[in-house]
Amino acid sequence: MIPLCVPEIRGNELKYVKDCIDTNWVSSVGSYVNLFEDKFSEYVGSKSAVVTMNGTAALQLALLTLGVGEGDEVIVPSLTFISPINTIKYVGAMPVFVDVCRDTFVMDAQKIEEVITAKTKAIMPVHIYGHPVDMKSVMEIALKYNLYVVEDATEALGSTFNGKKAGTIGDIGCFSFNGNKIITTGSGGMLVTNNLIYGDRAKFLSTQTKVVTENKAFYHPEVGYNFRMPNLLAAFGVAQLENIKDYLKIKRENAVYYNELLGEVKGITLPIEKENVENCFWLYSILIEDEYGITRDALVQKLNEEKIEARPFFMPIHGMPPYKNCKHGDLSVTAEIYARGINLPSSVGLKKQDIEKICEIIKKANK
Repeated sequence: MIPLCVPEIRGNELKYVKDCIDTNWVSSVGSYVNLFEDKFSEYVGSKSAVVTMNGTAALQLALLTLGVGEGDEVIVPSLTFISPINTIKYVGAMPVFVDVCRDTFVMDAQKIEEVITAKTKAIMPVHIYGHPVDMKSVMEIALKYNLYVVEDATEALGSTFNGKKAGTIGDIGCFSFNGNKIITTGSGGMLVTNNLIYGDRAKFLSTQTKVVTENKAFYHPEVGYNFRMPNLLAAFGVAQLENIKDYLKIKRENAVYYNELLGEVKGITLPIEKENVENCFWLYSILIEDEYGITRDALVQKLNEEKIEARPFFMPIHGMPPYKNCKHGDLSVTAEIYARGINLPSSVGLKKQDIEKICEIIKKANK
């Protein structure tokens, strides 16, 4: 089986985790927690970083930090994994769905103003599959309407927009270290920001708003959250981060090779990389057009029969029971992209012969 996207573990993971065990620092307090935050902040170029137990917690923490809550609206794409949408609901706000671009699959910044209302509090661009949203336009709109911007960069670690790392352009950015992400801690997330007040606030909220009194008692002045990452996982993350440049290089090389082999196949639209963008190609994603001759689902089935794990694009959230009554603009591109989109195997450990096999099947599947 050629899996869709699995972890690459090739460095100091065991050494650092063993150090945690040997020293008994296995829980949410320990040197690797601070080290992971510092190293991650240094890599992405943010002033502050706060580890969390997963990417969903990071997104919820971002909204809580900015005071997004009951009665507020957050503009977000419907074509995404459900996590960012759920976090909006967690804090009592409501998602408002906006369409995506056909070429990049991400939020269409030109459609944002159409759905802004007096209740709009924030914009949540989601950089799905690795290509950043047009953050220049997003930030201009946010400034114009006095809105917060929370970047969901959980799938875009290492991607850049106008030379800045995805996740560092908005007020707060969030990342995931799930097992299928570019670097993993098994489960985990990170919140980053260039606003030190937000960073301190996020850390305070994520650690149960704990204040240690003079006699070492714990005092909690407001409701807090246990979003802390254990030292064990942070140690794993430090080791993974040491290899991120190699991982990203391989991801991009694999995308180039896919493009080379599939470039002449009629009816397949390849992923793009806008001029001002560097795409991490977390997942290599293509569209199956009518000219290809068979449907997206038929191709997925053929690939799976050949023991190649392929997956459709995320199913639009606005059609799912918890969210089908939410406000939205025209979502026709979202519907079309979902019907045509397919993710192909994208692990760092993917071999060239694996890509060749996958592409050979795609070339013959419509015959």
